[in-house]
Amino acid sequence: MGKVEYQVVFRTISELNSDDLDSLSALYLSYYDESSQEKVLADLENKSEILLLLNNNKIVGFTTYQIYDMLFKNKAIKIIYSGDTIVHHEHWGQQKLGFAWIKRLGEFYHKFSGTPFYWFLIVKGHRTYRYLPAFANTFYPHWEIDRSDLRELLNYLAKDKFKKTYNEDLGIIHYPASQGQLKSNYADPTAREKKHEAVKFFLEKNPQYKRGDELACLCEIKDENFKPLTKRLIYGV
Repeated sequence: MGKVEYQVVFRTISELNSDDLDSLSALYLSYYDESSQEKVLADLENKSEILLLLNNNKIVGFTTYQIYDMLFKNKAIKIIYSGDTIVHHEHWGQQKLGFAWIKRLGEFYHKFSGTPFYWFLIVKGHRTYRYLPAFANTFYPHWEIDRSDLRELLNYLAKDKFKKTYNEDLGIIHYPASQGQLKSNYADPTAREKKHEAVKFFLEKNPQYKRGDELACLCEIKDENFKPLTKRLIYGV
């Protein structure tokens, strides 16, 4: 069998056509219950860009994000807020999507030079949480490293975006009725995955993830916090 070839393409949401939107919705809904095409499309409308993973011109994965400005304690900051990230299970293990996202984030990092920049994400699955330790040395919440200095800002961002559904004490977004949850056959970690400290920590911090609860997380984007691979991708060295 030959090597699988992938392409990655960045698009603004307005550049997506109806076929793209149908494909994105179908991919998302094949992995999540308690959602709908209407919810998927409504979520897309609030994002700045989408990164598409293509195989033979077919969408097999995507991730979305929103770039926005905030004032925190009278200081201007920049936020990249991650939305949904889905990859078809037949393409798990490919690195093209993640590497392209890091390079794009690096472009923003250089553009925003001099302004504090943070990655804000909400996590409803253990695989997504594991992106954090792959990307950065420290973040909040972490199973071992204390970055509670980020907690106040995280609470501020989460309350601003999620209002009363955000539980500040738990760091969890909890909806009265699930707004989307992983299908049961994809939600549980394998025995091997359960051995990872990040997975064990996520399951402890977000015990109701199977019903759609999301763990709020924050990562400081700066040189000294980048993992070596992250730094190489951002600086091209």
